[in-house]
Amino acid sequence: MSANVKLVGKPVGPIGYGLMGLTWRPNPQPAEASFKAMETALAQGSNFWNGGELYGPPSRHSCHLLNEYFKLHPDDADKVVLSIKGGTLPGSMKPDGSAKNVRRSVDDCLAILDGTKSIDIFECARLDHDVPLEETIGTLAELVKEGKIGAIGLSEVKASTIERAHAIHPIAAVEVEVSLWTTDVLRNGVAATCARLNIPIVAYSPLSRGALAGETIRRNADIPEGDFRKISPRFQDDVLEYNNQIVDEVEKLAKKKGVTKAQIAIAWVRALSGRSITTEDGQQLTLGTIIPIPGATRPERVVENTKHVELSDEEMKEIADILKKNPIKGDRYPKMGMAHVNM
Repeated sequence: MSANVKLVGKPVGPIGYGLMGLTWRPNPQPAEASFKAMETALAQGSNFWNGGELYGPPSRHSCHLLNEYFKLHPDDADKVVLSIKGGTLPGSMKPDGSAKNVRRSVDDCLAILDGTKSIDIFECARLDHDVPLEETIGTLAELVKEGKIGAIGLSEVKASTIERAHAIHPIAAVEVEVSLWTTDVLRNGVAATCARLNIPIVAYSPLSRGALAGETIRRNADIPEGDFRKISPRFQDDVLEYNNQIVDEVEKLAKKKGVTKAQIAIAWVRALSGRSITTEDGQQLTLGTIIPIPGATRPERVVENTKHVELSDEEMKEIADILKKNPIKGDRYPKMGMAHVNM
């Protein structure tokens, strides 16, 4: 695993920080509490921050919080490598990859940041099937040339889309879900394509949407109303007990190692960087850089998530055996919930 992780030519810590939960929830915590978590992330070396225009309503999303934070801590702006997701219709999850909307999205985010921080990477949260990829990526390429964004990222795309986009303009990062509950990219060509093209993978939800953090969720009824997991197929009672077999096995390993299951889960994602694996068709694949971006609202959770836990080859094999014996059940998103995933 490379100790010198870089994004857009800038050094970043091996574990990033996801900002989604700070603004995108039914009742976000006070900004002052979020600032403490953000300060802690930076102090822990997690200087790659991932936010979004869609992480909250148009009146209050990541960029508003970031503006306030960097006004209080102007010296931190140059320390942070910032990725922002946008490209949806304002106030909705509907993708709009038209040149007009992509420009609007970038310009709106920059206006809200108000010069406190530049956007190092901008990515459309989901690609728009109704707009040619060439228009969307071409517009972002123009915005790079104009100096409005530093680089282009991709989010939730398939391998062939990465190839096509990278041919239009170099892609700086590909953001996809990677966790002990979500290993698809190791099989569907995404990780292989990113490794070949030397594009780092940004792994969101490394704690399997909280399944591997804190108390284990045993029943759907334990999930609060308004929480996405309430409608997530993987957290329904008919499969939750089965899926928790992975959680329970990881907890045993964590207790044996004297760490938390969250630390094992994040360490596993981080340990994939540079690792050679055997694909389902028997091919050897050496993975590229993979950066987990756990989110946390409280400083103590940030500290837990950013502790560098090393897994031995024997422990990685033990985890591989756990995953092989317990294939996850249920889709990542409800059928009608999140359109245009994995395009």
